[in-house]
Amino acid sequence: MKFIKAFYIFALLKIKVMPTISQRGANMPSSPIRKLVPFANAAKKEGKKIYHLNIGQPDIKTPQQAFDAIKNSNMEVLSYSPSEGYEWYRDKIVQYYKQVGVHIDSSEIIVTAGASEAIHFVMNSCFDAGDEIIVPEPFYANYNGFSRTGNVNVTPITASIKDGFALPPMEDFEKQITPATKAILICNPSNPTGYLYSKEELEVLKNIVLKHDLFLLVDEVYREFVYDNKTHTSVLSLEGLENHAIVFDSVSKRYSACGARIGMIISHNKEVMATALKFAQARLSPPTIGQIMGAAMVDVPQSFIHESITEYDKRRKVCIERLQKMEGVICPNPGGAFYLFVQFPVDNTENFCQWLLEDFDFNGETVMMAPGAGFYASEGLGLQEARIAYVLNSEDLNKAMDCLEEALKVYPGRLDS
Repeated sequence: MKFIKAFYIFALLKIKVMPTISQRGANMPSSPIRKLVPFANAAKKEGKKIYHLNIGQPDIKTPQQAFDAIKNSNMEVLSYSPSEGYEWYRDKIVQYYKQVGVHIDSSEIIVTAGASEAIHFVMNSCFDAGDEIIVPEPFYANYNGFSRTGNVNVTPITASIKDGFALPPMEDFEKQITPATKAILICNPSNPTGYLYSKEELEVLKNIVLKHDLFLLVDEVYREFVYDNKTHTSVLSLEGLENHAIVFDSVSKRYSACGARIGMIISHNKEVMATALKFAQARLSPPTIGQIMGAAMVDVPQSFIHESITEYDKRRKVCIERLQKMEGVICPNPGGAFYLFVQFPVDNTENFCQWLLEDFDFNGETVMMAPGAGFYASEGLGLQEARIAYVLNSEDLNKAMDCLEEALKVYPGRLDS
């Protein structure tokens, strides 16, 4: 009996009992932008050159003024900043917004660690578990992830590639609104489609949120990047939305400073801002060095922005011209940001994108894109679509298009036109 008991105890000790992860963690979606990185790393080890069109990392040089501001800082201690961000930096943000025709007060700004943290704080401030948020799809994939962390349900309304991913009709929104609906979320210009919402479309959304007493959340990170003589309208400039509009912004794309990790929440709604500040206090403070850089970049000459827009427009035209000549490829002409959302004549773009990295090269080179399905909440959509970020110079983009053109000729899963 003692032997059996000792054996049982020994067996228990040998059994590896592991704690389990949360259901929230298990349900967290992988990033469609980064999930193929292991295949890209393996391809590089094989000696392939990869043109990275999968991630919105600009190659434009960050303004030198940002680095000079850090070098010239006389700080002796790198201390916490106020949870809402330094007032001197928030005053600079007010100055920037005044330049683009939007009038805000520094008390209506909370500085965050990138726009991602801004979205996270707002979702925690405005939604309870089980609440619903309406989002036109395809949408920035991380909206799904942020929603799931708070058990908030995304209600998608599908925009069609046939009309360039324009805002779906008002009736489509009305059909999806329930007592649990708390907000509509858009990105303007859009990541991943590049679609630029017009003032008229924003007025449609304004009427919906006022009618149903909803929040209107707008990601305006790509505000500067608009083309074809179009203009961007900030939701903050629309009258009557003072208690409904909440904007996310960032220095990442505007000044090619993704690593600064400086974003912001902006809203006239005092209750929302007071609530978001509690979450900001819980994480202590946004990056001090990033704020020093951000303040300096507000004073960067407008020529920097204009030159960036001109360069991205040149790249946009290169990609559109090449893609629209490829048989079976559908590529809308976007009005903003630096993304294309493209339909390919393939069985599944996740398979296609992985195949490009694992099994294909053209003169030792290949392409990495972000498969489209991860930008949808609706099951089964986006299987033939992929996002392209035109963040490389025109010469490299042409080489990347050469790779894509050749790949489509030999891909085993190509569909007949």
